[in-house]
Amino acid sequence: MIYENARELKAAQDKRLLFFGMSGLGKTHVANLLRDEGSWFHYSIDYRIGTAYMGEHITDNLKRQAMQVPLLAELLRSDSIYIGSNITFNNLAPLSTYLGKPGNPALGGLSFAEYMRRQDLHRRAEINALLDTPHFIKRAHDLYGYSNFVCDTGGSICEVVEPDNPADEVMKTLNANTLMVWIEGSEAHTEELIRRFDRAPKPMYYQPRIMRQLWDDYKRERGVEAADVVPDDFIRFAYARAIRHRVPLYASMAKNWGVTVKAEDVATVRDAGDVLELVAAALETMR
Repeated sequence: MIYENARELKAAQDKRLLFFGMSGLGKTHVANLLRDEGSWFHYSIDYRIGTAYMGEHITDNLKRQAMQVPLLAELLRSDSIYIGSNITFNNLAPLSTYLGKPGNPALGGLSFAEYMRRQDLHRRAEINALLDTPHFIKRAHDLYGYSNFVCDTGGSICEVVEPDNPADEVMKTLNANTLMVWIEGSEAHTEELIRRFDRAPKPMYYQPRIMRQLWDDYKRERGVEAADVVPDDFIRFAYARAIRHRVPLYASMAKNWGVTVKAEDVATVRDAGDVLELVAAALETMR
């Protein structure tokens, strides 16, 4: 790791941290606290995915919907209106909306083939965005004068890496350039995330093998054909099962490549100093 102990982290003139874990446990919260301190550059993987790598796909999808309305279609053809996504660090809805949900088209569902095509686009985009981390560390320093850097990853990072493979390109790149910090949730956190997701289900990325298995399991358990799948019901079904499959992957990432902090401790931090103390304590726990 780039910092072997708390002393090295605190003394470093160019602190570089990366947070990973389930969505909803505080990754963006701690990144915002560091950025608000004034000397930290905040690199959001999901924002990078939604702008640099998926932006054109997102916009084309919006235009495709607009082309179904005669007035908007006429204005688009004559370049009279502009359509684009307003994705931000804290509002990633354009990206998740593009990923979509498979199922009955009358309920807004995509064919499973189209859904998997978009999942594959996201996979490649996420890998590229993660591999862009060293470039943004250098860019933050050389262009903007930031000495400190925090990478705010998406919850699906564990789906695009092989944490037990010492030759994994993404893990090697991130480990060489940042201190990787897992925000570990409890079973109670997982249950709360599932309840929260049930209230407002949103599309997510999962490994192709996992997604195909979930799709087959859902159809078999519900006794329905693909065209009759209720999109929101399926992604609720998928989330509750797939979210637990991620926990051991995160644990392997932390064991082999980083350190661990508890989600309940993350919930107590109030400023950049608190965040650094929490990470420093995690480094000391490893010794």
